[in-house]
Amino acid sequence: AGTSGGGGGGAGSIVGLMGAAAFDEDEPSFSRLEHRSFEVDASKIKQVKERCNEIDWPLLEEYDFRNDADASALPVELRPETRVRDYQQAALGRMFGSHRARSGIIVLPCGAGKTLVGITAAATIGRSCLVLCNSAVSVEQWYQQFLMWTTVPKERVTKFTAGTKERLHPEACVLVSTYNMISFPGRRSKEALEVMADVEAREWGLLLMDEVHVVPANTFLTCTIKTKSRCKLGLTATLVREDDKIGDLNFLIGPKLYEANWLDLQAKGFIATVSCAEVWCPMTAEFFAEYLRQPVAVGRQLYAMNPSKFRACEYLVRFHEARGDKVIVFSDNVFALKKYAIKLKRPYIYGPTPQHERMMLLEKFKSTSEWNTLFISKVGDTSIDLPEANVIIQVASHFGARRQEAQRLGRILRPKARVGDSFNAFFYTLISRDTQEMFYSTKRQQFLVDQGYAFKVITNLVPDGQDELLYSTQRDQLDLLREVLTDATSAEAQAEDAREAAEVEKDSGGAAVYGGGGVSRKRASMSELSGGDGLTYAETSRRSAPAGAGPRARP
Repeated sequence: AGTSGGGGGGAGSIVGLMGAAAFDEDEPSFSRLEHRSFEVDASKIKQVKERCNEIDWPLLEEYDFRNDADASALPVELRPETRVRDYQQAALGRMFGSHRARSGIIVLPCGAGKTLVGITAAATIGRSCLVLCNSAVSVEQWYQQFLMWTTVPKERVTKFTAGTKERLHPEACVLVSTYNMISFPGRRSKEALEVMADVEAREWGLLLMDEVHVVPANTFLTCTIKTKSRCKLGLTATLVREDDKIGDLNFLIGPKLYEANWLDLQAKGFIATVSCAEVWCPMTAEFFAEYLRQPVAVGRQLYAMNPSKFRACEYLVRFHEARGDKVIVFSDNVFALKKYAIKLKRPYIYGPTPQHERMMLLEKFKSTSEWNTLFISKVGDTSIDLPEANVIIQVASHFGARRQEAQRLGRILRPKARVGDSFNAFFYTLISRDTQEMFYSTKRQQFLVDQGYAFKVITNLVPDGQDELLYSTQRDQLDLLREVLTDATSAEAQAEDAREAAEVEKDSGGAAVYGGGGVSRKRASMSELSGGDGLTYAETSRRSAPAGAGPRARP
């Protein structure tokens, strides 16, 4: 095994401690132990780690921070009122069990206090700490949590985002930034260049990576290469990816040090007791007829805007608001998100929503009774802290992404008051019956089922006589159908989807968030909309048209 860090380790290198031993056949102990140290080219560290894993000789990275006299100390301690729970202590014990800081990954459910675990690790090491998150919202949350839980001076904690470029403290400090800010390959402003030069030149005692499951994305690999750290700690609730790169974390960061059982924490009251339900919403005859004849992309729009699903969502929102609950409605489909929110007169957050407006909406949702329901697109899947929320309603999701399902459930896992064994949080997934959405839903639930959760199926949610709900008449449903079909090919809708995708890609560092094939709307010609795309009519671009041919419509 090899060790990384230590007092004499070069920045961005692996300092190896290797033993060459000669065995006595009759004595099962080492007769000779030879120590050798060496430095690996920083640009080759990934290849060395990967190769060591392939030959079943994984490198063990440990940081002897107590004997590191080269790195300046960070004046930080946990505040006296800070309480670390037993499972958090167990996780930290796996990291510091050898009296050194071991690199690796800690897996805790959303709402179980991953942030406090990371902050306690940083305070224990007591050296400069670089915290990487996947959005500016989570940067602000980590910044506030460091100030709340520790005694670190405020001037020693800085933020580095697109909107905030603070100079680092000349001595040991805590820097909170995003993966995208560190790995960005394009041109930077003068202020950003100065901060990045300081980030790359420093020896960070701890590289703390929130939502570490995103790290294997190619863009994020540069974060572990650009920065020089003696110890790496990854935090996540869902060590799952839809591609085959989750195993890369073993050599990029380290092994899984600790994983808590979700249901054990639920039984002890550390996380909420959640009732999970799948609500089957029958497609109306007109919507289903169009679903069968339209292209796949339009079909997804149709089952997201299914009037029965809309009515079920409205019913659940009204029911839980009357109980005094805080409701989050998720929709990956931008058209559905805006339509649901506007018709129900509730606020919404999606990709193009400005940062200051996001913070204002989130604060009002958390601290006032003015808004008890908030509609959010996929930008809210991770790193949004809403401890008051106790109801999730999904109306449109990302195919069969297991991680997204678990991340969204995590938005309501913060511990809440309860009476006896009754549920105190509710997770609903609205599914249009007899559509491909049913297949995706089963796949999405697999991770949570593996954690011990059970989903009950509700086939008749809305009682009879609920005529006050929207889209109760056939006329209203046909008007909605026309809107959906028109939007499916509109240039404005394509631009809206592009802005949403760009914002999510920005937060995720330019990588696909959930893996799998990307899907986008494409502009269609009038001939295709009128059924003229069959064999009897071929449409070609002007560039490829034969000489003498008449004008053609643009494809």
